[in-house]
Amino acid sequence: MMNLDEMLAYNEQFVSDKEYQAYQTDGLPNKRTVIFSCMDTRLLELLPKALNLKNGDVKMVKNAGAVIRDPFDSTMKSILVAIYNLQAEQVMVIGHHDCGMSKMDVPALEDKMKDRGVSEDTLATLSHSGIDLEEEFRGFRSVEESVEQSAEIIRNHPLLPEGVKVHGLAIDPETGKLDLVTRDK
Repeated sequence: MMNLDEMLAYNEQFVSDKEYQAYQTDGLPNKRTVIFSCMDTRLLELLPKALNLKNGDVKMVKNAGAVIRDPFDSTMKSILVAIYNLQAEQVMVIGHHDCGMSKMDVPALEDKMKDRGVSEDTLATLSHSGIDLEEEFRGFRSVEESVEQSAEIIRNHPLLPEGVKVHGLAIDPETGKLDLVTRDK
């Protein structure tokens, strides 16, 4: 694990050497696109390379599994801000094969929470407050179905302006190959 002091020392040198200049751009996405993808570490560099993206080309939004279930969650809010305030004209939902969310075992996750200090009382309080961990952390069986579901939530959002295209793709985290799941007309 890289510790904070190592990161800060590296950053100090990065700034001192003005390495940031190679990445300077304005805040608007050059390709007028929002990409919503999974937070999987294998995609950090692979996804932009597989799409020929450079710094400043797109707005990137990520979460576990590239899943939207609530049309008014923070992910959707980020997508709408990119469209209205940052001139994005299309959204690409990009899930990936071999996603951890496709193997989600919520009882095992709860056990890990307990092992790390979350008490039974806390879990019971959440349950009594209407928070269903099974629902909150449920995964999916098929990346294609999940991408389609998220794309449909975006497409049918009451605040999405007409003309914004929403596409869905799945990427192979080993090779970078993209499969088209759904294309907006």
